[in-house]
Amino acid sequence: MSDPRSDLLLPADPGVRALARRLHALAAEQPIISPHGHVDPAILAEDRPFPDPAQLLIVPDHYVTRMLLSQGVPPSRLGVPSVDGSPVETDGRAIWRLFAAHWHLFRGTPSRLWLEETFRDVFGVTTALSPATADEVYDAIATRLAEPAFRPRALFDRFRIEVLATTESPLDDLGRHAKLAADGWGGPGGKVITTFRPDNVVDMEFDHWAANVDQLGEVAGEDTGSYAGYLRALRRRREAFIAAGATSSDHGHPTARTLALGEADAAALYDKGRRGEADAADAEAFRAHMLVEFARMSLDDGLVLQLHPGAVRNHNRWLYATHGRDVGGDIPQATEYLHALTPLLDAYGNDPRLRVVVYTLDEYTFTRELAPLAGGYAALYLGAPWWFLDSPEVLRRFRESVTETAGFYNTAGFVDDTRAFCSIPVRHDVARRIDAGFLARLVAEHRLTEDEAAETIVDLAYRLPRKVFKIGESHL
Repeated sequence: MSDPRSDLLLPADPGVRALARRLHALAAEQPIISPHGHVDPAILAEDRPFPDPAQLLIVPDHYVTRMLLSQGVPPSRLGVPSVDGSPVETDGRAIWRLFAAHWHLFRGTPSRLWLEETFRDVFGVTTALSPATADEVYDAIATRLAEPAFRPRALFDRFRIEVLATTESPLDDLGRHAKLAADGWGGPGGKVITTFRPDNVVDMEFDHWAANVDQLGEVAGEDTGSYAGYLRALRRRREAFIAAGATSSDHGHPTARTLALGEADAAALYDKGRRGEADAADAEAFRAHMLVEFARMSLDDGLVLQLHPGAVRNHNRWLYATHGRDVGGDIPQATEYLHALTPLLDAYGNDPRLRVVVYTLDEYTFTRELAPLAGGYAALYLGAPWWFLDSPEVLRRFRESVTETAGFYNTAGFVDDTRAFCSIPVRHDVARRIDAGFLARLVAEHRLTEDEAAETIVDLAYRLPRKVFKIGESHL
């Protein structure tokens, strides 16, 4: 008897499901290209055994910790480090038992799907998690983690990851990537590459922005006391990132606004920020201007420009004050693209040398703005649903919403956008299953031949992300 989970997320109609199975089998053969994510490169550079199951799967997963917080369980009881000196639970088994006691909260969520498939496919654990089985599941995963086959590099190869992009600040010395390159894993053409993420030196509202800019100058060997020196420092760091394998930059701005300022106006705004006199409107204008400036830099050095707008960062102020950034306190907001992107697109949108991949946390913009924009400008591609939207339901709606206007080939393939290394193959498989179901429906409706669908699903899973993110290409 076949495993019923082999048809996970595939269409319920038997005829369409049979088509989807065949298409998914083709996608499943493809290696994983992970062009955007937040895995700590130290995991692979040092290749140490993973810690206990709770430290690996619960503590760093803000999808999990924020759900329990919503039900009154503070992150400190789940081992999330504090920044205010508050005591934090350190017993992995106690954390795991608390998580298992609240497992019912995740019914119907992508977190449950990812975790169950990770237990099953990565660790071979098929026991259903519950309060009664918490210790059994914990011990089974802990036993696996002690085996050499479950060290990070061994899992990387087992997952069939061809390229994994991490994300670093311009202030990072890229030492872990240097270690990976020395071991034959990093650098241009390597298995692990970096991504240039300059938010902490671009966003004047970022904590310690002025000090960060000073540090940027020190790292780059440039005087950032002037706007011209600041731009030189950014270019120098981009060069260092490209030498470490980077093929893209990434920008996590609150909005998608772009603005083309003259050099004198930009310098005046920069100086105002350096003096500590910039207000929120000034910070937004500077972020907007710098997106156009980064597009200009991309024409020179070839980096793909990724834009991830729409998050209200640290909305939960108590959580931020207690545990810091990136622990589940961010909330999506409505985001406008049509007018916001116009200055950048007016300047460079028709230049095929530029690649701008735009994401959204506002799925209502798929049909109204993003698909028509991507279908009308050579430089613009649509990024996959991410963060709060990377669920089976939204992945389906994404294909249904954008394909009619932008087609498949103005999209950029799937990105897992995760810190959870062990969930990478699961997340890519979910996206491939959703695409298999969507394409199978088009075949069943006689809108595509099966041969066309077969070619398309391999493109979506493998060839498109390689092409759009210039994996394996020279950037200069």
